[in-house]
Order: sequence, then structure tokens, then C-alpha cells
Amino acid sequence: MNRCKWCNLKNPKYIKYHDEEWGKPNFDEQYLYEMLILEMFQAGLSWECVLNKRDDFKKEFDNFDIEKVIKYDDKKVEELLKNEKIIRNKLKIKATINNTKIFKQLQNEFGSFHNYLKNFTNDKTIYELGKTTSSLSDKISKDLQKRKMKFVGSTIIYSYLQAIGVINSHEKECYLYRN
Repeated sequence: MNRCKWCNLKNPKYIKYHDEEWGKPNFDEQYLYEMLILEMFQAGLSWECVLNKRDDFKKEFDNFDIEKVIKYDDKKVEELLKNEKIIRNKLKIKATINNTKIFKQLQNEFGSFHNYLKNFTNDKTIYELGKTTSSLSDKISKDLQKRKMKFVGSTIIYSYLQAIGVINSHEKECYLYRN
């Protein structure tokens, strides 16, 4: 079975992610939040690195419970910085708390984060290959930055849109390819 070239066939977590999640529409609010946080932590790193630590992130960030993460304080930040099982970047950890508050504000303003995204996507799946940014990721990134989110540049948002299935970029040789 052929998969996208980026999928490390020696890593079962990567294969499972490629086969069962990446590029498949999933607009569950909890999933949208989890993936946004994980994509933020990817900045400057590989997705495989983040994916390998996903279970630990889930555990250490209270199963990505928005209500709990919003309340994280400096003591919790210091605790997370000492945890070798996750990516220990103080700026990203603080940005997670900040972005969680903004994510919650967007949910309240639009009824859901998915509704917020639909303002940009028209609730359609985009099939495209070979890109790391697009006019769509540029627009969403600029809007999130205007709202004071951090680590949400166009490349991170493009990757996020691929992860949640707004953009499907499975390669032509991949068994999941669609055009």
C-alpha cells in the first residue's frame, strides 16, 4: 500500500496518523483545539517529533481540557518546563495558555471554532499538493495574529488545515489521494 512520501513507515504512530487522521475532515471542537496546540509546538520542529510526544502532551495538558488550560498559572508553566516528556519551550507553553483563551473567545463569538473557520473555508475541502502556505492560511493566520494568538504563522496554519481535513494534500501515489 503506497502512502505519502513524508510518512515514516518505520513509525507506527506516523502510519496510523497518516491513515486515520491527516486530511480527513474532523471538526469536533476538542480535536480542533488539540491539533491547534500540537501544531503550535511543531514550529521549528518536525511533526513526527510532536506526534511521538502526543500522548504525553495530552496527559500533561489535562487531556486538552480548555477550561483547565485557561487557568494555568506560572507554577504550572514551571512544572511543564521541567517535564522531559514534552517539548519544553517556555514561549510555546505560555502561548498555549494565551491561545486557549483566544480559542475560547472565538468559540463564544462564533458559536464554535469550526464556525469561525467556516468564515474562511466556506465549509469546503480543498485538494492541493506541494504547498506549505496558501491565501487561505495567510488570511486565517493574519486574523488569529490580529486577535493576539502566537505561533500561528501561515505555515503552521496551513499544516493545521491539512491536519483537520480542510486541506487534503495526499500525494498522487498515495492510496488516500483524491482530486
